Amino acid sequence: MVTVEANAKINLTLDILGTRPDGYHEVEMVMQSVGLFDTLRLERREKGISLRMDAPGLPVDETNLAWKAARLFLDVYKIQQGVDIEIEKRIPLAAGLAGGSADAAGTLIGMNRLFGTGASAKELCALGEKIGSDVPFCIEGGTMLATGRGEILRRLSDIPPLFVVLAKPPVSVSTAWAYRTYDEVGATCHPDTKAMLAAISKGHVEAITGGLVNVLEEVTLKAHPMIATYKRVLTENGAAAAMMSGSGPTVFALAEKKAEAQRAATALSHAYPDAEVFVVPTAGRNDI
Repeated sequence: MVTVEANAKINLTLDILGTRPDGYHEVEMVMQSVGLFDTLRLERREKGISLRMDAPGLPVDETNLAWKAARLFLDVYKIQQGVDIEIEKRIPLAAGLAGGSADAAGTLIGMNRLFGTGASAKELCALGEKIGSDVPFCIEGGTMLATGRGEILRRLSDIPPLFVVLAKPPVSVSTAWAYRTYDEVGATCHPDTKAMLAAISKGHVEAITGGLVNVLEEVTLKAHPMIATYKRVLTENGAAAAMMSGSGPTVFALAEKKAEAQRAATALSHAYPDAEVFVVPTAGRNDI
């Protein structure tokens, strides 16, 4: 059996530069792994793919990204055996934390170990790109600049260790809806990506926390105003900064000390007991 921890991600910046000829959006994002993860357990079987998970409502057939990743891996490497995949879910669903992409990435990493194929990170990312734009980042992990559809990655210096509060309201947001709505209304504030890259290069925590901007936040916040409330509660109770991750609705907050993050998380949980709240550290690059 092979066990893989598939980390969630947050966006320290998210900018949309336009629409591509292929219909996707041209994006520029600084992405960061965090220590909230799904646990994947993979075992060989005689043939076929079996997928189990403890998240009611999620498909466990060929429409699931982990299943697609397993099928693609078996086909590309011409493996005649099959695989059993069990996923213990911790990353909330439809939360802007790349839970499905993380599971697909974890499946590719796990299959590579299980069958001893020796594929490089670059080769795994090329497979991941066929499944979803966030999958290559979830394979690599750590701190990276993502451009193109999100699949073109540039390794950045690891940010200084920080603690992250993740707070998901009891709503779900469709990524397709968020981007479609952005196309209609745009955004009034865009990130200074160059400044964020410089802050990361220098390990300047105050500049990193001060540079958080996500152009999709305005879009999702109009539909779910509690995002602004969550941000206010977190920053008033110990967090250095807070922002929505991805297309939302999850809000994340950054703090240098665990006690600060825990205080912010406790305040939010008391005020909004129906929120899913986690306190985790930032996470480094993955071991392929």
